[in-house]
Amino acid sequence: MDVLRVIGWYPPFMGAGIRVHFDPHDPLTVRVCLSLRWFNRNAYGTHFGGSLYAMCDPFFALILLRALGKDFIVWDKAASIQFLRPGKGRVTATFVVAAARVEEVRREVEAQGTSQPTFQVDVVDEAGQAVAHVDKLLYVKKK
Repeated sequence: MDVLRVIGWYPPFMGAGIRVHFDPHDPLTVRVCLSLRWFNRNAYGTHFGGSLYAMCDPFFALILLRALGKDFIVWDKAASIQFLRPGKGRVTATFVVAAARVEEVRREVEAQGTSQPTFQVDVVDEAGQAVAHVDKLLYVKKK
């Protein structure tokens, strides 16, 4: 089963109001949106930081796992989020893993046994301004 097809039904995402969009013809890109609602706002009336991070949590690992195939294990190893400005309205994060990056990770695993690639994404508001910046460190090896 392709997890990206059903992850939008994952209860923590549904409960936070996170919506996942992907094009089945572009398996290396996922867009995730979060609209500000009464149940996901903080005491200041802006996006709750935990929801901003949750919308970014699994996607680089899932995209890379899908691209590498069933012979690989991909785990999240570390992450950080930097809040840049208050998030208001609808925010979006677009996760893209270039095909060349997939092959680079594949070659590194073949040569060294593991790879620890890093990826970055910005969460942007409706005006295109960055609300948060997320860094992800993954761990990849063959099964």
